Amino acid sequence: MNLYGVRAIYQAEMARMLRTTLQSIASPVISTSLYFIVFGAAIGSRMTEVDGVSYGAFIIPGLIMLMLLNESISNASFGIYMPKFTGTIYEVLSAPVSPLEIVVGYVGAAATKSVLLGLLVLLTARLFVDYQIQHPVWMLGFLLLTAVTFSLFGFVIGVWADGFEKLQIIPLMIVTPLAFLGGSFYSISMLSPFWQTVTLFNPVVYLISGFRWSFYGAADVHIGVSLGMTLVFLSICLTLVWWIFRTGYKLKP
Repeated sequence: MNLYGVRAIYQAEMARMLRTTLQSIASPVISTSLYFIVFGAAIGSRMTEVDGVSYGAFIIPGLIMLMLLNESISNASFGIYMPKFTGTIYEVLSAPVSPLEIVVGYVGAAATKSVLLGLLVLLTARLFVDYQIQHPVWMLGFLLLTAVTFSLFGFVIGVWADGFEKLQIIPLMIVTPLAFLGGSFYSISMLSPFWQTVTLFNPVVYLISGFRWSFYGAADVHIGVSLGMTLVFLSICLTLVWWIFRTGYKLKP
């Protein structure tokens, strides 16, 4: 393992976050805070408890997961797309750095930024609602596992995209709707049996459900199933990244 190469890529990506603090940190935190104000304070005060948890506290895991998915994809996809766009990717590929080290550098930085944002949003939520975390170790584990998985997914999108508009298609047109329909703001047990069955085909349901279980010990899907589905998606992303470097897909002229 060329740790110097990994560290160089990792530090360069982390430095980019520090150069764009308002966009990288302030914007997602403010946006999520507005969700807490509207749904948690305004609407939540008029709603009953969900699974024995106040509505304001109930939506915390869903909002963190919504932010985490989008930020992980955005950070990783932009991180690998810019070297492609400027042509510096060929310098990276010709350097004495293996594909594994390249992925660790880019994906590691993207996942780190996403986890830090997730923890920052979690602290911000304390300003609006009171909550307890029953399984903090599981919470951190799900946070890290989801960040790594979707950073890998973002890496794949960044390689696939041949324009800035394509970087936004999947996050805006697919991931965000799936997150909204995956139980971010409600329990799927509130749906009719037919729509409960349909919702289970949404992969984001398992991410949100597992993460919410780590907070309150209650979930729409068994924790083992949630963890298993997350690992399956992680395996798919790892396979895609391996195939990209194996074939040179959109990396080599």
